[in-house]
Amino acid sequence: MSTRTSHGPTILVAALSSAFATGLLGITEVLVATVRADDVWGQADTMQVILTIVSAVFIAIAVYVAAVVTVNTVATVVAGRTRELALARLLGATASSRRRILASEGLVAGALGGLIGVLAGAGLVIAGTRLAINGGALPDLAYPLLSPLAVPVAIVIALVTWLAAWVGTRRVLEVSPIAALGSAVPADSDAVHRRRGRRVFAVVTVVAGAGLLALGIVVGLADPIGVLIGVVGGLVSFTGVIAGSVFVIPPVLRAVGAVLGRSAAARLGAANATRSPERSSRSAIGLVIGVTLVTTFVVAGSTLGDMVRTASTESFGSTDPVDELLGQLMGVFGVLVGYSALIAAVGLVNALTVGVLQRTREFGLLRALGFSRAQVQGTVVAEAATLTITAVGLGLALGVLYGWAGANSLFAGELGSLVAPTVPWWLLVGVAAVGALLTVAASVVPANRAARLSPVVALAA
Repeated sequence: MSTRTSHGPTILVAALSSAFATGLLGITEVLVATVRADDVWGQADTMQVILTIVSAVFIAIAVYVAAVVTVNTVATVVAGRTRELALARLLGATASSRRRILASEGLVAGALGGLIGVLAGAGLVIAGTRLAINGGALPDLAYPLLSPLAVPVAIVIALVTWLAAWVGTRRVLEVSPIAALGSAVPADSDAVHRRRGRRVFAVVTVVAGAGLLALGIVVGLADPIGVLIGVVGGLVSFTGVIAGSVFVIPPVLRAVGAVLGRSAAARLGAANATRSPERSSRSAIGLVIGVTLVTTFVVAGSTLGDMVRTASTESFGSTDPVDELLGQLMGVFGVLVGYSALIAAVGLVNALTVGVLQRTREFGLLRALGFSRAQVQGTVVAEAATLTITAVGLGLALGVLYGWAGANSLFAGELGSLVAPTVPWWLLVGVAAVGALLTVAASVVPANRAARLSPVVALAA
């Protein structure tokens, strides 16, 4: 497996993150320049501060998502190169030296992706600004071609990718030279449950994050600054969720797998999803991130919209002044969160695809035991469906919680009380549809490949 091929998803994630940051910063610069050109009320500085804070929050979320996806992607790469790493150990290389090499590959991938993202993001901003000027939506001004913060942010993304690659390669330290003589076997459930340090870290960060979320809501009853505390609490608690996913996701997978049917393909697919907690959690967590983000912002926006309409009715007797503004904000939020969801989807598809490719001998054995091609395909699809249903369920639950907390920490002070979350019906339908689409996208190619395997060739892999 070549470096360029194995780190392709890492480059793509870094490029998407950098393009997102560059584009968002560029849009902020354009909006600020537009406001300054017609600053009748002297609010340009205030508008710049608000837009900068909003941009910083969304960029932080995108970088966080990219870091998590990169950790899982690199860990998947390491799992696929276990025998190669073990052979190097057998020939005298140290585990730490191999880890440094892999981490440096992550730095190169992050730098390359960051550069591609800056160029792509700047190009999109320039093209979009020119189209807006030609269409009369923006005045014809001398807009900045590139935000001065774009390059520093790209450097940060490259460094975060390097750090994420370092974290993702920690399994290299566990690869022994003897593994070069056999197949790579992922850690089983018993080995995972013996990792008490990870369990303690997960519990501590979830509890600490939940405390910060609660503090943000309490502060939000008096000051909208509570939303910033809530954002930190969300990131901290979700870090704990990711760390603890290896303990939480497998039991949920077993429950979901039980309802998929009793056919041999369905039962084996569900068993594959639970057999390796690490592999399953890596595959599922990418979609959990995407669904959580989408749900968080939709629920937050819908709940906030209801709160603002209530306040507007109490103050003006009508919701007309705010409906158009809320619609525009939801559209902007949808575009922004879409980038992060796309990054997360890259992680899901990559993890599932590589996971199937790593089990060539397993599928060859199934074919040798009499499984038909359709049964082998059904096994892969069942595994992907189990992971997708689990991830969608967890993501929806977390997203509703985070969205409710965000809306109340930002606007509860205006009403003087907390409100229940608003969950639009179309969100549930949309997430289910996207989950089904991702299941097909992530399983159809590897399923077809597994079905075409010759049993003799596969068993010799």
